[in-house]
Amino acid sequence: MATRAAGSHVSAWRPAVAGVTEVFHAHFVDHAYPLHTHDVWTLLIVDDGAVHFDLDRHHHGALRTSVTLLPPYVAHDGRSATPDGFRKRVLYLDTTALDAELVGRAVDRPDLADPQLRHRVHRLHEVLAAPGDEFEADSRLALILDRLRQRLRLNSPAGAQPAARSLATRLRELLDARTVEGVTLREAAELLHAHPTHLVRTFTHVHGLPPHSYLIGRRVELARRLLLAGQRPAEVAAATGFFDQAHLTRHFRRHLGVSPARYGSPR
Repeated sequence: MATRAAGSHVSAWRPAVAGVTEVFHAHFVDHAYPLHTHDVWTLLIVDDGAVHFDLDRHHHGALRTSVTLLPPYVAHDGRSATPDGFRKRVLYLDTTALDAELVGRAVDRPDLADPQLRHRVHRLHEVLAAPGDEFEADSRLALILDRLRQRLRLNSPAGAQPAARSLATRLRELLDARTVEGVTLREAAELLHAHPTHLVRTFTHVHGLPPHSYLIGRRVELARRLLLAGQRPAEVAAATGFFDQAHLTRHFRRHLGVSPARYGSPR
């Protein structure tokens, strides 16, 4: 599907290729992504302009000459580094596409200056532009994943203390399980046997954003998948835990720069 809104152009679809959960092409002039996470790997190339982003509280840039890989469940934002905005192409890859042990390395150095890898990603996007060449797409994706593994096979940086990371992970898993119905902070604290303030501080320290922002992001991620599956925005709002369609639209536009209705338009 394609959409135009306030200086932006977005196309998004779900290809029939195992491991690719979504293809996302966008041109943004003045849209800035808020801090958010994905539950998938984000493989990004920039075609015009440049992007500034913070990943796990460290500043980075995505350039036309590089490939950017953002790991699942790590907070990041994004904004144009040039006055004319930026144009990007993104592949969202299932968590099974790359080993979990590579997350730390991707956090440490998300930008890969690798012309061969960038060309492979570019060619895969060309193949995915129309149905019918799924076997070629599978083959090209396999080569890309192999190249990514080669580049990321280094020691991961040290992370948070095990106890803090365990508590943050358990809260994240609770929010994932209760994405639609939600959970109060007091209930989460009781379930996880932690003080509410400590729970919020620990989650924010480990994941880079507070629990409520994470939950909104998860609902937006679920909403975009339901929209791609053909559901109406009003139905999606009810199915993803938002109060109503207006509530969904406000957060969806903030995250993606377009409304749910436009996101769900045919290509």
